[in-house]
Amino acid sequence: MRYIYIMILIAIIGCNSPKQEEKKETTNKASVEAPKLNLAQANRLAQLPIHCVEVEYPNKLNQTIGGDKDLKSPKELHPAFYGCFDWHSSVHGHWSLVSLLKQFPEMESASTAKQQLLRNITKENIEKEVAYFYGKHNSSYERTYGWAWLLKLAEELHTWDDDTARQLEENLQPLTDLIAQKYIEFLPKLKYPIRVGEHTNTAFGLTFAWDYANTVGDQKLKDMIETRAKEFYLEDANCPITWEPSGYDFLSPCLQEAAIMKRVLSKEEFKTWFDKFLPELKNTDYQLAVGEVSDRKDGKLVHLDGVNFSRAWCLYTIVEGMPEYDHLKNIAAEHINYSLPNLVGDSYEGGHWLGSFAIYALNTSNND
Repeated sequence: MRYIYIMILIAIIGCNSPKQEEKKETTNKASVEAPKLNLAQANRLAQLPIHCVEVEYPNKLNQTIGGDKDLKSPKELHPAFYGCFDWHSSVHGHWSLVSLLKQFPEMESASTAKQQLLRNITKENIEKEVAYFYGKHNSSYERTYGWAWLLKLAEELHTWDDDTARQLEENLQPLTDLIAQKYIEFLPKLKYPIRVGEHTNTAFGLTFAWDYANTVGDQKLKDMIETRAKEFYLEDANCPITWEPSGYDFLSPCLQEAAIMKRVLSKEEFKTWFDKFLPELKNTDYQLAVGEVSDRKDGKLVHLDGVNFSRAWCLYTIVEGMPEYDHLKNIAAEHINYSLPNLVGDSYEGGHWLGSFAIYALNTSNND
């Protein structure tokens, strides 16, 4: 009888051993490395904004026309930000040049990039950009996606220790001040947040505006954003991230919301909130599939490369100072690795804007 018991015990151990090893394999996954933004990458990625910030056509103006007098060329309407297919892409194309110059002043195209910035962001050109927003029909132009990128450009100039930056920052200041004031006037009127995965996403607009306000010390704007973010999102729970991405998304509604809450809440407050908002992300075996692009010549379908970069920058922001979520860095790296090889040499549909997303994602990866 004792012999039978021993044999049964051996059989049980034998059956359980493979399962234990399998579990060990799934919980000790190899880390995925994201590319780093180094000089070689900077030289490569700089070609995208350099080749579009002064390309006037094709162009999507997105303007409301009040009469024949409004029928002007993109460069007449927006002498600073007329390139890169649309206004907001031109703005963040200029941000890309500033970001790369600040980090890699020795890059091959540095002289060309500086000349483009100085040629476009002049005092006279910015005065005309400001005047456009005072027009009867376009006071809400680019709200809030383009506004957010304009403030991100202003923030990047402010933190660039260079004589060129001081000149550009001074030239841009009237438009920067106008956009900051537009946020302050608009946010109290917005009853409900916009939760889509495209331009009008409220959380994205708040995130870049908060970064600007925090960096330059605009306390009024920062306080407004913190107040509204908490009113919009503090009670949210169980965000349906499995519904993402939609077919044209270039932002993750769930992760973008978490990114702004990481900024406005204390570390302990955010941990409590995030555990309710996306509880499944605490699982070390959590997976999030990349957004797959079926046709990079389709200007809308290529948005999914953007969602990969923006998911990555949100995830890197979320996990900072929270080691229990370090496994999410693998997901961020996978998203960057999927889309980064496809940018340079790609069609204009993606090239006019995706470089900025890649640079910003790589910046957050480098901060890791």
